[in-house]
Amino acid sequence: MSTDILHRFLLETPNVRGAWTSLEQTWQQLSTKSNYPPAIKTLLGEALAAITLLSTTIKHNGSIILQLRGNGPVHLVVVQIQANGSVRGLARWSAIPEDTRSLNAMMGQGHIAITLEAEKESERYQGIIALEGDSLAQALENYFQQSEQLPTRLYLSANDQRCAGILVQRIPESQPDPENFERVSLLLDTLTPEELLDLAAAPMLYRLFHEENVRLFNASPVFFQCTCSVDRIERMLITLGNEEVEAILAEQGKIDITCEFCNTLYSLDSIDAKHLFLKGVAPINNTLH
Repeated sequence: MSTDILHRFLLETPNVRGAWTSLEQTWQQLSTKSNYPPAIKTLLGEALAAITLLSTTIKHNGSIILQLRGNGPVHLVVVQIQANGSVRGLARWSAIPEDTRSLNAMMGQGHIAITLEAEKESERYQGIIALEGDSLAQALENYFQQSEQLPTRLYLSANDQRCAGILVQRIPESQPDPENFERVSLLLDTLTPEELLDLAAAPMLYRLFHEENVRLFNASPVFFQCTCSVDRIERMLITLGNEEVEAILAEQGKIDITCEFCNTLYSLDSIDAKHLFLKGVAPINNTLH
C-alpha cells in the first residue's frame, strides 16, 4: 500500500464528499521527535490524520492548524498542515491519563480550535468551540455541526507504524438528504480500526460503499516538514529588541532556541547579535538537537 498520501472522493448519489489518508513515514518522523506515552501518541496520530483530512474541506492557500487545549493530564495537542501537504505537530502533558479511552478524561475541560493562517501570517481566521466528545472524531463532528452546520463523520486510528483516517461530509449547498447521509454513516460504522490502518483507499471504499457511485481522485502527497527557520528566529529576536537580547547574552553567554516541533537547535552569540541588529544579517548556527 502506498503510504503518506491523501485521497479525495465523491459519493455522487447521496451528494457526499470524502477524504481518506494514510501516513506512515510522515507519522514515524513526527512521533519520534518526543518520547510520547502510548495513549498520548495515539491521540497525536489521530490528530495528524484529522488535520490532513480537514485540509480537503477548506479552500485555503496558507496553513491550517488544529488545536486541542484542556485542563486534564494532556493539556495541549496541536497539528498543522501547509498548502503543499507538509505537516507537523506536538502534544504536551503533565501526567499519563488513567482513562485513555475517553478524550474528555485525557484533556479535561477545554476547547477545540481550527485556525486558518495566511502565508504572510498577517491574516487569521479561527473557529473555537467547547471540547466535547468521547473521541477526537466526535469532537470534530461536533465542531462541524456547530460552526458549519454540515453533517460530518470521521473515523481515525493510529498505532506505532501508521495513522489513518476517513471523513465523509455532505457537500455544502447541496440539497440536504438526511436519509442518504444516515445510510452513509451506518456504512462507515462497519469499518474497523484494523481495516482503516491496513487497507488502501480503493479496496476500503469498495468494501464500504460498493453500492454507491464512488469517484476516487488522484492521491496528493503528505510529508513531515517543520516551518521553523533562521529567518523566523531572527524576526522573533528583533521583536525582543537589542537591549533584551544583550541582557540575555550577558547572563547566559549565548541564546539557544529549540523548535518544539522538530527539535532543531538555533544558537546565537554576541557576534551574531551584533550582525543581527547592526547589519540586519545574523549567521545563526542551527544544528539538530
